[in-house]
Amino acid sequence: MNLPAMESIIKKQIKPPEPMGSYDPSDVIFLLKDLSNISLEKETGEREHAIQSGVHYSEMLPVEYHPSDEYIELFHETLAQSAEKVARAAATVAEIIVRKRGLNTVLVSLARAGTPIGILVKRYISMKYNVDLPHYSISIIRGKGIDKNAILYIWQQHGVDMPIQFIDGWTGKGAIRKVLVDACDSLDQRYGIRLNDNLAVLADPGHCSDTYGTREDYLIPSACLNSTVSGLMSRTVLRDDLIGPNDFHGAKWYKEWASSDLSTMYVDKISEYFTKVETEASLQAEDALADPPEVTWQGMKDIQSIQQAFDIQDVNLIKPGIGETTRVLLRRVPWKILIDRPNNPNLKHIMLLAQDRGVPVEVFPGLSYSCCGIIRSVKEGGE
Repeated sequence: MNLPAMESIIKKQIKPPEPMGSYDPSDVIFLLKDLSNISLEKETGEREHAIQSGVHYSEMLPVEYHPSDEYIELFHETLAQSAEKVARAAATVAEIIVRKRGLNTVLVSLARAGTPIGILVKRYISMKYNVDLPHYSISIIRGKGIDKNAILYIWQQHGVDMPIQFIDGWTGKGAIRKVLVDACDSLDQRYGIRLNDNLAVLADPGHCSDTYGTREDYLIPSACLNSTVSGLMSRTVLRDDLIGPNDFHGAKWYKEWASSDLSTMYVDKISEYFTKVETEASLQAEDALADPPEVTWQGMKDIQSIQQAFDIQDVNLIKPGIGETTRVLLRRVPWKILIDRPNNPNLKHIMLLAQDRGVPVEVFPGLSYSCCGIIRSVKEGGE
């Protein structure tokens, strides 16, 4: 690393993080600018039209979905059924990270789906190894890249030699992984510092990561809800009139949803299983290191098949995997949902949401995912 680059990192004046979100600061620090007092939400139809007309999705927010009592009940039911499974996956990810990166590492979750997963990884490492790793949540945006000020801030706090481990919730097409790869290349070119673009995820149905807890496409309960299971945080926002050169990317903190907040309850419930899954997670991590899994990007090949089958011009209208399909149903305008088989036990909430919104469901055999959501094209009426 050259001296001018080091000086530019040290001298860069970045506005320090403001307290944000409903998690305890010991769990995570959000490196985000508070935009809570600014109206950014657009109704789903208006937002969809804007996105497909060229407005970047990060310049506005969806209106937060108010889940029905039945849907909240489904979340609790799913959590009760899968808490141990999620704990095992999070513990496995944590064990792989420790073996690959050591115990002198900064955990950096990608807001917002990565945040609860990063908290679980941090808590497991604290329980098992009695080491409290720093954990931040930062913004990364498809088409715009990673929050460079957040990375610079982390370097300023911890030094440029301390490894960074990026964490997200799950993979879909692998788009965010590709954004991360490009971001790490860009930072290397600018500062001469090579970050590891490995992205640790709880579930990797897209086969685009080699650090994961499982490749099964099952319902991670935190995919069911939005801000109320993510520290009451919105999606991240990047707009020139709101984010200055010394700011982090922005987000809103929905304090008004505090009475519905399940964020801490969610990570607490899963953390209860860590001692039970510890041995199995260690064995899985050893296996993963002894025989490293192949990154095939199989998910992207599935998407290309769907594109051909339905003559879909824009690949961004196809959102694979349970997590992404849930998001399509909650905050986009869905055209149809494709499922791998009718009796898939992981699809209960997808079927409930599709029925609630009158969205047709079709079987598309041979998917590496449990399901895919297809967004309606406003240009073509979805046909």
